[in-house]
Amino acid sequence: MASVKLSAPSSQWIAGERSLDRRSRILTAAPRRRVAVGPIRAGSYTDELVQTAKFTASSRHGILAIDEQDAEASIGLDNTEANRQAYRQLLLTTPGLGEYISGAILFEETLYQSTTGGKKFVDCLRQEKIMPGIKVDKGLVPLPGSNNESWCQGLDGLASRCAEYYKQGARFAKWRTVVSIPCGPSALAVKEAAWGLARYAAIAQDNGLVPIVEPEILLDGDHPIERTLEVAEKVWAEVFYYLAENNVVFEGILLKPSMVTPGAEHKEKASPEMIAKYTLKMLNRRVPPAVPGIMVCSKTCH
Repeated sequence: MASVKLSAPSSQWIAGERSLDRRSRILTAAPRRRVAVGPIRAGSYTDELVQTAKFTASSRHGILAIDEQDAEASIGLDNTEANRQAYRQLLLTTPGLGEYISGAILFEETLYQSTTGGKKFVDCLRQEKIMPGIKVDKGLVPLPGSNNESWCQGLDGLASRCAEYYKQGARFAKWRTVVSIPCGPSALAVKEAAWGLARYAAIAQDNGLVPIVEPEILLDGDHPIERTLEVAEKVWAEVFYYLAENNVVFEGILLKPSMVTPGAEHKEKASPEMIAKYTLKMLNRRVPPAVPGIMVCSKTCH
């Protein structure tokens, strides 16, 4: 057993839990250190977070993502506030919308908007028993010291923003960061992605919002599906390690993993059955059973 010298004058050494003073030649028991481990709770919101996550995940409905700021451009409209409001109103006032979705991710502007008749969009969603969500990250920027990789910004001021979003009616949050396989990924980028997601999740829960945890593995590259599985397992292992380090309540989160596929430029395309097999393999190996729900982007299922 290795020993550590504490002080040269007394020649006292520590070995495990016993100390030996060379002058007295007497073994004495060193005092035990007690580590207090308390229950993991997300402030006063734990029960509500668990209920929100269960409802959103167990309804067998999807989550509608309408947090794009310039979605109108894709349908040939000018990107103005009036057009954005009209487009959101068209979506969120659809009769029976709650039969198909359990949650809607909103852009900050939409969270505070109302219909032309004066009804808040949040109330439109509540009427259909749809959970309002909110995008809280501030986008991707270059990560210094990496292999031309990115990191997600937005932790500064996140607590106060989440508190205001909760008051406005939001009950879950989205934060998207990415990992690029062609760029490595570097250990720095993986750690940054995992730590950022964990800090965001802890802050969101502390303010009453269920965090959607989303480390997106980009589809770029010509790598085989086995390489994607290897990277995805590494990323999710880091993510859950740091979620635990930040005392995040697993029962009060939702996951949004990427499907495990070959790189988009890989010469051999994988069948839907193979993609399902590798994706489930990764999830079974990495996701704790306490997590109530896993959401998959429909774009990656086509």
